[in-house]
Amino acid sequence: MHETTLLLIEVGALLLGMSLLGRVALLIGISPIPFYLLLGLAFGEGGFVPLAASEEFLQTASEIGVILLLALLGLEYTASELLDSLKSARTAGLIDAALNALPGAALALLLGWGPVAAVALAGVTWISSSGVIAKLLRDLGRLSNRETPAILAVLVIEDLAMAFYLPVLSAIVIGVSLVQGAVSVAVAVAVVSLILFIALRHGHIVSRLFPADEFEPLLLGVLGLTMLVAGVAAEVNVSAAVGAFLVGIALSGRVATNASQVLTPLRDLFAATFFLFFGLTTDSSELVMMLPAALGLAAVTILTKLVTGAYAARRAGVGTLGQWRAGLSLVPRGEFSIVIAGIAVGAGVNPALAPLATAYVLITIIAGTFLARLPEAAWFRGIVRRRALRAAGAA
Repeated sequence: MHETTLLLIEVGALLLGMSLLGRVALLIGISPIPFYLLLGLAFGEGGFVPLAASEEFLQTASEIGVILLLALLGLEYTASELLDSLKSARTAGLIDAALNALPGAALALLLGWGPVAAVALAGVTWISSSGVIAKLLRDLGRLSNRETPAILAVLVIEDLAMAFYLPVLSAIVIGVSLVQGAVSVAVAVAVVSLILFIALRHGHIVSRLFPADEFEPLLLGVLGLTMLVAGVAAEVNVSAAVGAFLVGIALSGRVATNASQVLTPLRDLFAATFFLFFGLTTDSSELVMMLPAALGLAAVTILTKLVTGAYAARRAGVGTLGQWRAGLSLVPRGEFSIVIAGIAVGAGVNPALAPLATAYVLITIIAGTFLARLPEAAWFRGIVRRRALRAAGAA
């Protein structure tokens, strides 16, 4: 069979399967993300019928999916709102790094993998998945909630921190000189600063580049600029997600409103592909041995993310229930964790790091998808309300 024909058959079958699973998810009232992951595992490496012809296509589509998720999130907020959130979340960002990086580093040292593996696993457990969380917030209808800016501020701080972390990690695992590592970090920081400056100070000029009421050129222009900036950011070891998010922040007014409208169907398609591809590229047979360690690590870092999110939301003046929503929303890890593990293992760090990171990410994504819905349950709200009343009475 011709390769293109096989690609069309594979992609068509996967999309049809995702549609059916998405309908099941809607019927039982949960996010479809776990279903997409499990579908990928079923037909990926170590699955029932591994698919190969569509892998390269789906990889590209999944990268576009993350970019579109963050770009449309950025369109929901203004530059001033972003700046205010970042200022208010500085302390939360430091607490986030300390609480969530240390468990990963400690486990690597306990397993005897050495300090380089400890630095890598610290990054795996530290960084939440912007792509997964963005979809969760949208699926749960929380984009306008009071705690959402605090969640986004933590995510943006984490993604910006990657501008420092990834070049440093690459330098450590490869063994380059201190000067080379410093140059990489300096270039990454300069690019982030430039994008931030343009987004915050000259966003209104950027908006004028696009015709707000002409949907076709608006779609092509905003999508093109988003992918261009994301690509430039990724080239200098800055998160492509950060670049896409800041493009969204830079656009305003009718341009932002209409761009969100025309890009939403594309986001839905490519974002779903991201989660599918993650499952497809995971070898389920290698996960079993690392499951106990991954489960223990996930249990600890679910609690530390809960503390991080609750603190950030409380600093923003959000109530108790919103603090729970913020903390539980930050649980999933994803794209960055896999990238970090890939850099480390590719440079010769303990190969067991890869299946551990993969199992850990899958556990946190699946657990986080269900935990994020917990504050919506009537019994949970009742418990929070009773505890709040008791605390008020004691005061």
